[in-house]
Order: sequence, then C-alpha cells, then structure tokens
Amino acid sequence: MQHTTFGRTGLDVSRVAFGAGPIGYLGTSQEQAGRVLNLLLDRGVNVIDTAASYLGSEELIGAAVGHRRDAFVLVSKCGRKVEGLEGEDWSADLVTRTVDRSLRRLGTDHLDVMLLHSCKLEVLRRGEALGALLRAKEAGKIRFAGYSGDNEAAAFAATMPGVDVLMCSANICDQANLEEALPAAAASGVAVIAKRTVANGAWKPLDAQMGIYRDYVKPYVERFAAMGLDPRDLGFEGPGDWAEIALRFTLAQPAIHVLSIGTTSVANAEVNLALLEKGPLPAPAVARIREAFLAARTRSGNPWPGLT
Repeated sequence: MQHTTFGRTGLDVSRVAFGAGPIGYLGTSQEQAGRVLNLLLDRGVNVIDTAASYLGSEELIGAAVGHRRDAFVLVSKCGRKVEGLEGEDWSADLVTRTVDRSLRRLGTDHLDVMLLHSCKLEVLRRGEALGALLRAKEAGKIRFAGYSGDNEAAAFAATMPGVDVLMCSANICDQANLEEALPAAAASGVAVIAKRTVANGAWKPLDAQMGIYRDYVKPYVERFAAMGLDPRDLGFEGPGDWAEIALRFTLAQPAIHVLSIGTTSVANAEVNLALLEKGPLPAPAVARIREAFLAARTRSGNPWPGLT
C-alpha cells in the first residue's frame, strides 16, 4: 500500500481511506464491518473516515478495531444535531458535545482529525464552529481540525488559520473542486481527502444502487450520460472498466492525498486495493475526461457544482 505525507499535519497516511458511510447507512452487521475493517488494516490502509451522522458507524468502528487504535488515523465529522444531541447546528456547544460523543462511541481518547460537516460559507466566516474545534484541539481531544464540503466554502476553508485538513468531492462527474478548492489547499499545505471518489458508480442503472444512495447518485448518473465518454477512447476495453477509470482518475489529482472509498464488502475492498496498485490514470486519459466534463457542463448551462 502506497503511503504519503498528509499535508502539513505530517501524518503518514495510506492513499486510500475506509469510508464508513455505507456501514452505517446500509445496516451492516458488526461481524461484517469487522471483517472489512480488519482486512483493510492488515493490508496497510491506515485511515478510517466516519462521521457523527453516519448512524451507527462510530460504534461499529470502535467495537471492530478499537483494540488496534494505534494502527490508524481516525477522522470524524460534526456540526449538526445527531441522535441523542439537541442544540443549535454549528454552535460551539453542539460541536463540543458532538466531539465528546464521538470519543465515547469510538472508544478512544482522541480523534486524529475532526471536520466540520458541510456547513455553509457564512458559518465558516462566523468562526464559532471552527473555534470550538480548535479548543477541542487545545484540550487534546483532537489532533487536527478541518472542513468537509465543497465549492466556495471549501476554497475559503482551505485558507483559514487552524484548518489543516479539507475533505471535498472529486471524481469523474464532480470536478468543480479541482478548479478552486484543491489549488487553494495545495497553496496552503492543507491535507486533502477526496470523497465520492468513484462517483458512486454513476455508470450503473439507478435501480442497481442501494438504499439512500439511489437518490444520492442521480445527479452523477445524469452528468455521466451527458459527458458521453467511451472507455475505448481512454485506453480501456469496455464498460466493465469504469470503476478502475474512476478510481484512477481521482488518484491522478496531485493535490489529493487520500481517497475515501466506502464499502460493506470484503470482495469489493479487495478489488479497490488491486485497482489502486495500478497507480494514477495516464495523463492523456485524465485530460480527455476533463475535456468531456467541461464540454458537457458548458452544454448544460449549469455550473455543475461540487455535490456535498
């Protein structure tokens, strides 16, 4: 497993993270979550990406790999009301109590990274939510603070003192953040985690999507169709190669340190690891995908913003 330095945090991280959304949203059993998590840790993946709002994912992670806490970088997200916590969204009080809740549920005394979970630009500008994270950092509850979101807010967050980590959407159907947020992060030395890395399988029929992901992926399905890409024009054989193309396209973006990929399946985890070993997509294929995105966006008359 290839590793890299995680921006100015100095942390040594694997190029891929386990994204814990699916194990929470799709009702994964403790046994199955444990199999996937332990396999990935055994194979050199050392970043786990979860959130307070991912239903039971924090508890699943704590129970499955809490005994291996020193083996991974733990990332969570907060800011809005979640089960068992009331209060004003993005208030210092709610952020602080959510950090404490995450520590309890994950069974740890610290989080390596805590991100504000997709708040709007005006929330960032007020500074209250980030200030609460920075106080949690001073208290030793988290090591680094950051922001998860997209578009103008993501670009602004990358310039804020105290933000060391940025998480944003980046994939073949979602390229807006390649134009502003990622350059801003690179200029500031901010570590970047890409979410929605493989466009949620936008090449699949909508009825093949699971649970909440059916509505979640619809805009990507529409964009993918509008882009009119042919795998053979990218040096591949056919539609069965789209997962590889998508993953390696995101891997090819130089400002991205870690790709967060969610799965509930050991078999899918193995496939993703094998694809990562092939390295970034060649530059001509990356350029062709960028051209297709920009041309389709222009034809649509829609700015095609990053999807949170």
